[in-house]
Amino acid sequence: MFYQVLKYVILGPLLRLFFRPHVEGLENVPPEGAAIIAGNHLSFSDHFVMPVIVPRRVTFLAKAEYFTGHGVRGRLTAAFFRGIGQIPVDRSGGKAAQAALRSGLAVLRKGRVLGIYPEGTRSHDGRLYKGRTGVAAMAIKAQVPVVPCAMIGTFEAQPTGRRLPRAIRITIRFGKPLEFGRFAGLDGEHAALRAVTDEIMYEILRLSGQEYVDLYANEAKARQQAPRGLSRRFR
Repeated sequence: MFYQVLKYVILGPLLRLFFRPHVEGLENVPPEGAAIIAGNHLSFSDHFVMPVIVPRRVTFLAKAEYFTGHGVRGRLTAAFFRGIGQIPVDRSGGKAAQAALRSGLAVLRKGRVLGIYPEGTRSHDGRLYKGRTGVAAMAIKAQVPVVPCAMIGTFEAQPTGRRLPRAIRITIRFGKPLEFGRFAGLDGEHAALRAVTDEIMYEILRLSGQEYVDLYANEAKARQQAPRGLSRRFR
């Protein structure tokens, strides 16, 4: 109920008025059945703008930090994300990554739409970074279509570190659904996971027009923040 009220009564009309989104390819989102929407991630606003546009409910795997904040702001943020049905994900890797995959697959088994950012985190400079293979593992395991999605303008509206967004018109593009039936049974093979992930990222790149960097976003950010002497270790 909270999700419906937020989407259609409160947040939806507000975001449409504020960002005046231009939407392309919305018909590519399946009207029923399980599917994954895989998008670039440029801004905190992405969590809200894209789900408002999609007619179906989109459940996102959201970083666990949104659910564990302290103080009044932290509690409100956690309550908000729980209220809209988002799933907390521990991004520390290892067993945590497997738990995230299980959570995503549970959503897909219910015939729902799962939203995921293959980069794993927000882009700190507006470029598109190498995708992590979790999206491929879920797509192959569940044998569901992946709809590539490009958010354009949200980085300019609210880059990392900016609390309130600017009123900038944004564009959201949805590409044709990608099918990976030819990889059935190969969800445990790294080469297959990498190939599927790269295909998804290429489509996001084509839709977004971003500059691509063949590094994981957190690695690129670490290089940028490291002192000059230490940065040589990353080379």
